[in-house]
Amino acid sequence: MKEEDPDTALIARVGNREPGAIREIVARKLPRIVALAARMLGDRDEANDVAQEAFLRIWNIAPKWRRGEARFDTWLHRVTLNLCYDRLRRHRETTVSDDLPEAADLSPLPDERIETARANERIAAALATLPARQREALVLQYYQELPNAEAAALMGVSVDALESLLARARRNLRAALADLAKSGGDAPKEHR
Repeated sequence: MKEEDPDTALIARVGNREPGAIREIVARKLPRIVALAARMLGDRDEANDVAQEAFLRIWNIAPKWRRGEARFDTWLHRVTLNLCYDRLRRHRETTVSDDLPEAADLSPLPDERIETARANERIAAALATLPARQREALVLQYYQELPNAEAAALMGVSVDALESLLARARRNLRAALADLAKSGGDAPKEHR
């Protein structure tokens, strides 16, 4: 028995242009879409632009959405990933944002928060060096918390192929982090 898509009714409401429906879908989906795009692109501003484009596509597709053909979340993740790949192709290099968090307090931070921020920066820099497919696999599994079967379907690969990508990605991420540690925090070289 096929599981019912929890977003079907909301998409229908967006398609009918109900006033609160678009606000509701943005509230539900925006944080995950921005997080996915930010991890793929390494730039929060670019991620916000991707999210905006994704929501324009939702607005345009909602009146024509055909229930049961695909889960809405799967479609939205695929659209977001495609928009990220388009931007990556245009830029041909991924940069890691040096921006402070939006609500950053400029007063001195406790040592633990500083170290966590540094660790996150090192991981983001190392993640940015991975080939796009390996980065996509890691982001979908670890950051988006998708089950392997759903992540594999989104990527258009078998579960075995996803697991192979994940194994290579983890190995390359460890190597990139080791390179960062050796170089004192500079950007690591790209791993294949």
